[in-house]
Amino acid sequence: MNQDPSSQAAEPGKPAHETDTGARRCGLVAIVGRPNVGKSTLLNTLVGQKVSITSRKAQTTRHRITGIRTEGAAQFVFVDTPGFQTRHTTRGTGALNRNLNKTVQSVLADVDVVLFVVEAGRFGLDDAKVLALVPQGKPTLLVANKLDMVHRRAELAPWLKGMQERHPFAEFVPLTAKRDDDTHRLLEIVSPYLPQQDWYYEEDALTDRSERFLVSEIIREKLFRLTGDELPYTSTVVIDDYKEEGALRRIAATIVVERDAHKGMVIGEKGERLKRIGTDARVELERLLDAKVFLELWVKVRSGWADDEARLRSYGYE
Repeated sequence: MNQDPSSQAAEPGKPAHETDTGARRCGLVAIVGRPNVGKSTLLNTLVGQKVSITSRKAQTTRHRITGIRTEGAAQFVFVDTPGFQTRHTTRGTGALNRNLNKTVQSVLADVDVVLFVVEAGRFGLDDAKVLALVPQGKPTLLVANKLDMVHRRAELAPWLKGMQERHPFAEFVPLTAKRDDDTHRLLEIVSPYLPQQDWYYEEDALTDRSERFLVSEIIREKLFRLTGDELPYTSTVVIDDYKEEGALRRIAATIVVERDAHKGMVIGEKGERLKRIGTDARVELERLLDAKVFLELWVKVRSGWADDEARLRSYGYE
């Protein structure tokens, strides 16, 4: 494998060793992989703050989430993508899943570097379908996540050999996404692949998403975590009102579900589950926004929304 990627980012017509190492670097880095391999967790650790939600439920990430990390002379603009949907013909979710897949493909066309995330030692059909989307010639790093779950590291050698036969990965980076030291090492490995150019964002920027968007994502995370496998992933959150009053945020949001039975799941007995969703979201939002939060939540049934292109756009899907 290529252990000296600096030549990838050299100025046109200029040998890598003659490149000004003090010059700024900046580039788009895609984080791709099948659902639930830890892409959002990796993004949040890389950025140093939650910008993408996580849960055990597949298809949690639905939007192109941009997280920004500036380290030394390099600015990394990370793009977290939805886990590629291999079952986009599922009844009632076709438009949503096509939207998610289109997002993945558009991201891959634009970026400078791809981080292909898999579970260390594992590679299945869904992983292969995502890997097939990676454009030929695009610098791609194999990120083997959940290394802490591998009991015998020696068993990774034949797996790694097989992975390299599948795709000409530029680097192999085994790690555990939640560990800061592992993600710092990943940053050092990625940095030479970034083009030499000025930064896209200010040095202290963490994301290009608005507070309003982050609020909807935090509420959706609590919704999925507190409903477990009961609630289908075709549920979303719409921000109806968002007002800043000094150190106070007044927020009204609607949880959109597909059936009356789902509404009952979200509300819970005597409204206890909805109350818990609101409380957990408010606590995290106050920490994230560094402000007092007054949050009102409603639940509405919108049958077929996940297969309605117009409604998807109205709910903010790209």
